[in-house]
Amino acid sequence: MAHYDLLVIGSGPAGYKAAIQAAKLGRRVCVVEKERVVGGAAINTGTIPSKALREAILTLAERPVVMPRFDDFTAARNAVFSNLRGCCSKIIASEVNIVREHFARNGVDLREGCARFVDDKTIDVGCQDSHVKLTADKVVIAVGTTPARPEGVAFDDRTIITSDEIVDLQFLPHSMIVVGGGVIGTEYASMLSALGVKVTLIEGRDRLLDFVDSEITEALQYHLRQNGMTLRLGEKVTRIEAIDAPPAARTADNRMAQATLDSGKTLRADCLLYAIGRQGATDALDLQNAGLSADNRGRIKVNDNYQTEASHIYAVGDVIGFPALASTSMEQGRQAACHMFGESCHKMDELLPYGIYAVPEISMVGWTEQRLTDEGIPYESGIAQYKEIARGQLLGDEIGMLKILVHQESRHILGVHAIGTGATELIHIGQTALAFHATIDYFVDTVFNYPTLAECYKVAAYNAVNKLLGV
Repeated sequence: MAHYDLLVIGSGPAGYKAAIQAAKLGRRVCVVEKERVVGGAAINTGTIPSKALREAILTLAERPVVMPRFDDFTAARNAVFSNLRGCCSKIIASEVNIVREHFARNGVDLREGCARFVDDKTIDVGCQDSHVKLTADKVVIAVGTTPARPEGVAFDDRTIITSDEIVDLQFLPHSMIVVGGGVIGTEYASMLSALGVKVTLIEGRDRLLDFVDSEITEALQYHLRQNGMTLRLGEKVTRIEAIDAPPAARTADNRMAQATLDSGKTLRADCLLYAIGRQGATDALDLQNAGLSADNRGRIKVNDNYQTEASHIYAVGDVIGFPALASTSMEQGRQAACHMFGESCHKMDELLPYGIYAVPEISMVGWTEQRLTDEGIPYESGIAQYKEIARGQLLGDEIGMLKILVHQESRHILGVHAIGTGATELIHIGQTALAFHATIDYFVDTVFNYPTLAECYKVAAYNAVNKLLGV
């Protein structure tokens, strides 16, 4: 029976980083992965495929900066969706190879099979008819999540689908209903709308992305509507079903998706994407054998050091819940490995950046206006519009915006929010400023390359200082 210092269940971003960090500390590490490819959902069905698809769509539209849209739907339909998916294959294969190479280079054993706990330090790894038992001093659960599939919804991988199936669609729908205005639903809805699909996005709350700064969300909603998307906010779906398509419908198999709302409305489309919630992939782990349990969404509760109720067993990544981003999962894996082997590791949980790869993209770091208001913290905001920045004009992006939130008394930067071209890159300047407790005067005094989008920070800083001075 092979014994390891650390056994990691799952090879996604969280498990991958935990394994590599432990190996760097000289520990004997094994990663168990149930799929034939490593990388988890992030590489194979989630983050990388969706972002690669987004770039392919923007490139195909030949208007990669602003809100692209085909004037002729036939042009979009002829750009068969499966061909766009093919553009992603090289990127996915490359990312898979990188993970495998890093495991090999750092001496991490990789075993294929389904893992389940025999006891709190023994893992059974099964692959078809063969089983092997492994023991470890420490265990990391990094199994990630799968799309929620509520009972009563007849998913068929073609007419009614989840985000796992959308990148493998063999046709471009003429119309689509997207249920759920979270990150996944908003991203795919905006991508398909950019490609010319008639999209209706349904969200039970009054706005999309409720954790994002409200001004940024309002800007996103405005531009999505301008691009032809229908937003049904404050509406809940009571029934989803596949129906026979009327003769005039353009579906390939004479089937359509139908969604009934609690308000009595009935919506129909070629395809429906269900994007509400994800479920922790913990059902097959036999957690009870290790003295552990998961909640009704398959998530595992952990402390600040990512330890479960069994202190030598850690859980990281999407399986522990919000924020469930690839970037944060990687850092959780690294921090868990450092903690379990006594390596000091500085945590910066308050400075985690968020990136939403919609069209246009959104990013944020730090406090939102709503949170500052709720906490009673006096603040002011400084705003720069891309259209007043030379680089924004050169890119043809007239919808972008960057906002800085500043403490009225100390002048310290409290948060940065952006929408538009390169927002997810631009946000890291603000993240660094927050980490070093910079005041707004830093951006006033700093010289930026001209023309660049980074100049938005200086323009927004001037705007904030003027407001602080009452000018």
